[in-house]
Amino acid sequence: MEKESTPVAPIRLVAGLGNPGREYAQTRHNIGFLVVDRFAAQSGSSWENSNKWGASWTKVGNVLLVKPMTYMNRSGHPLQAIAQFHKIGPAEILIVLDDFALPLGRLRLRTSGGPGGHNGLESVLVQFGTEEIPRLRIGIGGAPGEGSVDYVLGRFLEEERPLVASTIDRAVDAVKCAIDNGVVSAMNTFNKAEEL
Repeated sequence: MEKESTPVAPIRLVAGLGNPGREYAQTRHNIGFLVVDRFAAQSGSSWENSNKWGASWTKVGNVLLVKPMTYMNRSGHPLQAIAQFHKIGPAEILIVLDDFALPLGRLRLRTSGGPGGHNGLESVLVQFGTEEIPRLRIGIGGAPGEGSVDYVLGRFLEEERPLVASTIDRAVDAVKCAIDNGVVSAMNTFNKAEEL
């Protein structure tokens, strides 16, 4: 029970995972990018590309927003370099990523855990050498048993788009809540299954 009383580190870096390039822009796998893009847009922040880091970045208040531009499977490299430079610990990072094991529209925040089959998250955990990194998983709907790669790299269906838009808005609210009130508070608020 002692773990409950440990103060949780404030979130200082929010990383949306995705793949760079126009062909991936609106795909299911890129919902992490879409969330941090919406957050930045709401805050009037503009993105800067850094070849040094291999990432796009911007700031909202004191929080860094980052989109690794190294492709999903190598997301950990730029994130670790940026975190090291800014002296940001793993517990102060929130990773935003897609999850095809969750129904479309569901959000699931966790303070730690394994990659759950997600190559981008696995890259981050391997680079930092710990699973104690908060993450916000966003349901993109169940992939078929065969062809899950095609599914996650595919675009949302026309009839899914209104739910996707509201999910991105809720995910931004969850990120803001995690920044303002801590990840545990955001978990208590946003992990509840909504009527979708």
